[in-house]
Formats: sequence, C-alpha cells, structure tokens
Amino acid sequence: MRNTGEACTSANRFLVQEGIAGEFAERMAERMGALKLARGTEPDSQVGPLIDQAAIDKVQELVDDARGKGASLLTGGERVGDRGYFYRPTVLGEVPADALVLKEEIFGPVAPITTFSTEDEALAMANDTEFGLVAYLFTQDVGRAFRVMEGLETGMIGFNQGMVSNAGAPFGGVKQSGYGREGGAEGIQEYLETKYVAMNVGGEPVTP
Repeated sequence: MRNTGEACTSANRFLVQEGIAGEFAERMAERMGALKLARGTEPDSQVGPLIDQAAIDKVQELVDDARGKGASLLTGGERVGDRGYFYRPTVLGEVPADALVLKEEIFGPVAPITTFSTEDEALAMANDTEFGLVAYLFTQDVGRAFRVMEGLETGMIGFNQGMVSNAGAPFGGVKQSGYGREGGAEGIQEYLETKYVAMNVGGEPVTP
C-alpha cells in the first residue's frame, strides 16, 4: 500500500504456498480492510487517493476482469465517494492465471493472491511476466531462499522484507523494467566512459 500502490516497487502479485494460502488471504484482507482511507492531510490517514480518473478506471477494469474469471473478492473492490480518486484497499483471492491483474502493473491498492504447490512452480509463475524490477521472497529456509533468488528473473530482491530501495545499492530491473542501474557504485559507472590505452614501453614500435 506504499503510495497507494502507485510505486514501481510495490508488490504486484502474491504467490502463496497452497497450504497456507487460505489463512494468509483472510488475515491480509482483515488488515487491508481496516486501513483508513483519507486525504493525506488527515493525521490518521493510511491510504490516500490515486492520481486521476484514468488510474481509477484501470484498477477497476483489472479487478472486474479477475472477478469475472473466477477470483473471489475478500475486501474492497470499489471506488469510495464521488470527490477525489479514492479506491478501497482490495484483496482478491484464488486469482486465475489468465487474469489481467497478474500480467499488468496495477499501480493501485490491490493485492491479487494466487497459489503454488512446489518451489519450481512458484519460480515459473514468478518469472511468467514481461516485467522484472523487483521481487520479494519470504521463507524461513535459507537454502531455499538462495535457490529461488538465483532463479528469479528480476533486478532486485527483498528477502524477508518488503523494501529494497537504498542509496548505497544499485536500483534497476531487467526485461521491460529497463536496463542499467542507478545508485551505488554501479550507478556511478553509468556516467563514466572507459578509455583503453595500448602501450609499448621501451621496445620496437608495434605495427598493426
């Protein structure tokens, strides 16, 4: 819900192991449904408005498409009020693989949940996207974490945390999420030119 979901590093899809998916979805819906939706000028506001009407329309289209294909609405799923661009924090459960919300960048307060059975299945699902900026991985198994991190096709990974931005670290993605990096030593390299010099010291001139 950072920046009402209008952040490039916001979690866009939630892949949850099928054994805990039901409880996870219920608890997430409870937390999301309790968030205070209000103007940012209000001191107790937790979720603000989207940027414009086009953003509202896109979010609603993605939610409606998912529900039409069989996803369950656990909380939210609607605009709030007729002034401003407020959209209620939304959790969708049992989202099918062909739902657009799993393929496109949402940029709104929506959490679509889908399930996996095995580690290999989770990796395949996570990589089944044209985008590759950041992924978030949560597990208590460190060995599994490193296997999955190696297999994820993404420029950045948050391991057991939902934040990755750090001025001292490289920021950037792969696939349709850009190329190159900003931040860190890698970001400085983007602004430099490499000069190559071939030198012959003390010997006969070398004729190419």
